[in-house]
Formats: sequence, C-alpha cells, structure tokens
Amino acid sequence: MAAHYLWIKAFHVIAVIAWYAGLFYIFRLYVYHVQKRDEPAVTATLEVMERRLLRGIMMPAMLVSIGLGATMLYLQPALLTMPWMHMKLGAIVFLLGYHGFSSYTRKRFLAKDYFLSESACRWINEVPTILLFFIVIGVIVRRPM
Repeated sequence: MAAHYLWIKAFHVIAVIAWYAGLFYIFRLYVYHVQKRDEPAVTATLEVMERRLLRGIMMPAMLVSIGLGATMLYLQPALLTMPWMHMKLGAIVFLLGYHGFSSYTRKRFLAKDYFLSESACRWINEVPTILLFFIVIGVIVRRPM
C-alpha cells in the first residue's frame, strides 16, 4: 500500500501545481480584460483564454487534486487528527471559494458587467499566493503529534 500511496501523492502534487498555475493566472487575465474592455477584438481573445483556462486546466486539475487528496485521507485517516491537516483543509476551502469566484467573475465579465476594477483584480490575484504560504508551510513545517 505504501508504494501506491506515494504514487497517489505524486499525482496529487502534480495536479495541485496545474491547478495553481491557473489560479495564479486567471485574475491576471481579468486585469487585462478590464483594461481592454473597450476593445472588442482583445476582449474576445481574452474571453477564449479565460474559458480554456477555467474549463480546460483549472477545473480538471481541481477535481484531480481534490479526488487524490480525498483518496490519501481515506488511505491514511490518521491525517485527519493532525492540526496541520485542519489548517490545510481550511485553506483549501478558501481556495475552492476563490476558484468559484473566478468562474463567477468570468460570467459577469462576459455580460459586460465589469463589477471589479483593475486594481481589485490585481489585489484578488494575490489570494492564491497567501493561501499557498499557509498550505506549504503547514504541510512541510508541521509538528508531529
């Protein structure tokens, strides 16, 4: 079982990296989208990029990350007794909310409802980095029980 667990963990990390690539980039696209909202050719290109990023990379990577993470918890239920795991799971809840907000923002932008400013998109773009600090430090610098 240990060898299988390590393979699951390896693919989990790969999926998280792919998901994070999208999370880091999506609001950067929205910055450009807001900047160029009066240029239909540019916004049309950005809309395609946003759709492909959300549907083609972020959503599948998120599903694989969550699925493999849940599998690891199923195989090692003792992880759920560790405080660092509670912190990690809490950060993941916020990450899922960020992902959902990314999709919501895209739908509003498609309707030409630019409810976020360029500056707001820039600030929101920093959220995944903050969550990454919590997750990585929690997992790597954890205290054994």
